Amino acid sequence: MGLTSALYTGLSGLNASQFRLDIIGDNIANINTTGFKGSRTLFQTQFARTLSAGTKPGDNQGGTNPAQIGLGVNIGAIQRSFLPGAVETTGVPSDLAIEGDGFFVLRTPENEQVFSRDGSFTLSADNRLISADGFFVQGYGINSDFELIPGALGDVSIPLGVLTTAKATREAVLDGTLNSTGEVATQGNILQSQILYDATTGLQLDNITGPTTALTNIRSTAGVGPAILNVGDVITVDGVKRGGRDVPNEQFIVGTTGTTIGDFLAWMDEVTGVDTTAGVAGNPGTTVTADGRLEIRGNAGTQNSLSIQAGTLISNGVEQIPFTFNETQAANGESTHTTFIVYDTLGTPVTVDLTMVLEERTTGQSIWRFYANSGDDSDVEFVIGTGTIEFDANGQYTEAPQNGVVINRVDTGAIDPLSIQFDFSKISGLNTDDSAIVMSFQDGFATGTLIDYNIGQDGLILGTFSNGLNQTLGQISLATFANPEGLLARSNNTYFVGPNSGEARITAPLVLGAGKISSGSLELSNVDLSREFINLITSSTAFSAASRVVSTSDQLLQELLLVARR
Repeated sequence: MGLTSALYTGLSGLNASQFRLDIIGDNIANINTTGFKGSRTLFQTQFARTLSAGTKPGDNQGGTNPAQIGLGVNIGAIQRSFLPGAVETTGVPSDLAIEGDGFFVLRTPENEQVFSRDGSFTLSADNRLISADGFFVQGYGINSDFELIPGALGDVSIPLGVLTTAKATREAVLDGTLNSTGEVATQGNILQSQILYDATTGLQLDNITGPTTALTNIRSTAGVGPAILNVGDVITVDGVKRGGRDVPNEQFIVGTTGTTIGDFLAWMDEVTGVDTTAGVAGNPGTTVTADGRLEIRGNAGTQNSLSIQAGTLISNGVEQIPFTFNETQAANGESTHTTFIVYDTLGTPVTVDLTMVLEERTTGQSIWRFYANSGDDSDVEFVIGTGTIEFDANGQYTEAPQNGVVINRVDTGAIDPLSIQFDFSKISGLNTDDSAIVMSFQDGFATGTLIDYNIGQDGLILGTFSNGLNQTLGQISLATFANPEGLLARSNNTYFVGPNSGEARITAPLVLGAGKISSGSLELSNVDLSREFINLITSSTAFSAASRVVSTSDQLLQELLLVARR
């Protein structure tokens, strides 16, 4: 019986060595497999045949140890090592390596969820990030404002050359310093034309009936005679300046005899950007004076000063003498101006002119007023809003009760209107030599196409657009497990959840123990080739030794058979 047992003991050694050689062969075969995790074999002794359990010591005799004969070896476990492999730089932005714990989450064509350490990804024809086998990389998407949607797992998409976007401005932040010790603005400048006359009566106009007089019934000299304007004439504003800045060109068509001087003056209010909101300083607006002149009163503040040079107002290409204006009062008051660009929903740039004027100063407080105009407003009136800004005794911003403006975008294709809120909290009202403000930030942007991207350590995919904008496109997700050694390995460098792995905890990188992502890199196999060669030598030696046990036992049995025949 002893020789027969030796045969089976040797056989178990052969099987164990052969099994270990299978594992070593798999490790060596995958030495160049991206993200491969090597395995090792753990052995255990089989049940031992007990000849004696031993005895305990007594008064007259010492104890004896058990006498047992082992019956060979068993496969105890196959243990996969999830130690990190070396990271190789590739320079390909879609190649990803995980430094630390975690697995990429993939979706198969059968909608199964699998996990992998192989980050050799590419972009598909429909701009989705996929593995070499076409499995879809999973992550978190974004909404229309490029904000991440946490917890909403889906296919990661990077639409290079396809995604074109624009965003309307909703907020503009102003920065700078206003000289609150300057001159308080009390008046705007006044421009007056020559005296005008009624072509029918020959009398000069007055401020009572003048505004109702038809434009086709005025002349520039006293007496009865032909009027200077006819039905269909086109009056063009070309070269009017406000604070030294050009006012956009506009045209006024003289309609029927019902078109009055009052209609023309109201139009002049609109095209020159004069804000006639109740409560503003300087009594701005247009009217006819008592002695028959057209009068334009600008808004208070030197930066609101209007100028209309000779030849600025023309009709049908010919200068009209009565529309030559002279300044009879200059504007006063500390003021400053800035111009900046905002965007509508189509990404069309819209110019905003913002003028700040010192309107009031009391003990412990100074109040400024902003005047906002836009030549890109779709209607004739360029005024888009006004409001006050208050500062305390330390020159610190306290409030702006009305800080919004509305820009009309009718018939532009964009959403109408474009509403913008100004943030004045970064402006201070101190004693400075000059007042100056700038727009430091606005949250809109022009049309741009996605041209490049990069992936950060936290898995955030940041896209670069042709308009210079950088926006979040999504985030790569990672899965961690309580016991990653319990995962079931399948083909294609993937793993499935196993009975002893625990459920997948899917999070963003660097969260809940998940590692970080290295873009432009790949994790290599963690197999130590030198160790595997040593294991190969010891396993083959063990196989040879076990085979000798079998052959020796066979020889001894043959000898017994020969003795028995004699």
